[in-house]
Amino acid sequence: MIQLKYDPLNIVVCGIGGQGNVLAAEVVGSAMIDRGCRVAVGETYGASQRGGSVMSHVRVSLQDDPSVLIPSGEAHIIIGFEPLETLRIARKYAGADTVAVYDPRPVYPLGVLQGVQTYPDLDALQEEIRSLTTLALAVPAADIAMEAGDSRAANIALLGAFSQVPGAPLSREDLEKILARRFKGPVLELNQKAFAMGCGAAGKGGAQ
Repeated sequence: MIQLKYDPLNIVVCGIGGQGNVLAAEVVGSAMIDRGCRVAVGETYGASQRGGSVMSHVRVSLQDDPSVLIPSGEAHIIIGFEPLETLRIARKYAGADTVAVYDPRPVYPLGVLQGVQTYPDLDALQEEIRSLTTLALAVPAADIAMEAGDSRAANIALLGAFSQVPGAPLSREDLEKILARRFKGPVLELNQKAFAMGCGAAGKGGAQ
């Protein structure tokens, strides 16, 4: 039986619509169920599914059926696919012992691309993420996915990094089992490559 540092264990997966956030949350939830946990997964969407904010709450317990939504200040792990979205979640949900693993590459909203809005300074943004968490692991998941062969595998690369975070509730093997169950053929091979590269990137010390 898996051991949880917190019960319920609260994980937030966040990013921009179209980045595969929901799939990543489902993979984590499925792996937790395989380990004998009770899991609740809920999603919230911004103005549009593709391009808007997407957040999934994954709550895990060995004792009870957890409610879907994580209370403010009680996230234990944040998995972020975009740095500004990671900061937004950290500001609301980070607590005294929160770990964040995130992709530091910005996804600029339309207003920024049109020149009518300004994206925050990236260094200052990441510094605030570090200040709000006990560990912030910046992993270039989008770049890893491109190197692996498909940008759409960035979510899987970040899950690989997540599995290497100190005290992670799931092992590399736990998540690899779910990938093998969900994907077949060349798609599975691609995701396995991205996942392994994400594991390696975390192991090289991306802590910020």
